[in-house]
Amino acid sequence: MFAECLEHVRKKSPLIHNITNYVTVNDVANAELACGASPIMADEPDEVEDIQTICDGLNINIGTLNKRTVGSMHIAGERALALHHTLLLDPVGAGASRLRTQTAVELADSLQFDVIRGNMSEIKALTTGSSTTKGVDADAADAVTDENLDSMAEFAKKCAAAFHTIVSITGAIDLVADPQRCFVIRNGRPEMSRITGTGCQLSGIMTAYVAANRDNALAAAAAAVVLMGASGEVGWSHMQEGDGNATYRNRIIDAICNMDGKTLDSMAVYEIR
Repeated sequence: MFAECLEHVRKKSPLIHNITNYVTVNDVANAELACGASPIMADEPDEVEDIQTICDGLNINIGTLNKRTVGSMHIAGERALALHHTLLLDPVGAGASRLRTQTAVELADSLQFDVIRGNMSEIKALTTGSSTTKGVDADAADAVTDENLDSMAEFAKKCAAAFHTIVSITGAIDLVADPQRCFVIRNGRPEMSRITGTGCQLSGIMTAYVAANRDNALAAAAAAVVLMGASGEVGWSHMQEGDGNATYRNRIIDAICNMDGKTLDSMAVYEIR
């Protein structure tokens, strides 16, 4: 299942328009290239409509907000909808400030996203209009654990139903849900949280995976999560004495680049609820 999603991305090489934050923009571009997609970064209001026209998907990430790019997000999003392109929202830091929360809520309300991907605190902020966060990280109280897994999986399904989309909630245990099913994914390494941008990279990759697998979007979104987590595991296994988080970031991207479908399926640790 996941192998087929990977092969479709490699074969189709979807062009993904990213309006993303400038902290991680280079890593997002390299991660998309590594998975087999093609990235383009554009956030100027006067060109985003033209850029979106030639693309297959749009990845909107609100990590570094300003009023100019908020306008660009809406313009590009409307164009993506009109052309039936894949549309993903990453509501980075929603709940941390009024502007972030309001922007995320307005985007989710005005644009019909194919996927909304964030941590639990960010997704809660979208559903309630407020949340507690630790900067752009999830609050410890929002962690998905074995003890609360059933309720968290149901929450993910309800969010998917409310927004008429796929909801991906990432953390130590990852959830990828539509209104009926929830993939519970246990790939990854805790050290990945020490690298800025693994979530941003995942959003770019997930946009590409869904764009290349429109008829199987839920599995494609789950495949992207498995790919990122498995690549974190492979990258960590190659770490040497003296290596740190900068090296680990590069090893993860290398693992994404070298991943094949057979390995992806064999490494996947998941269940469906």
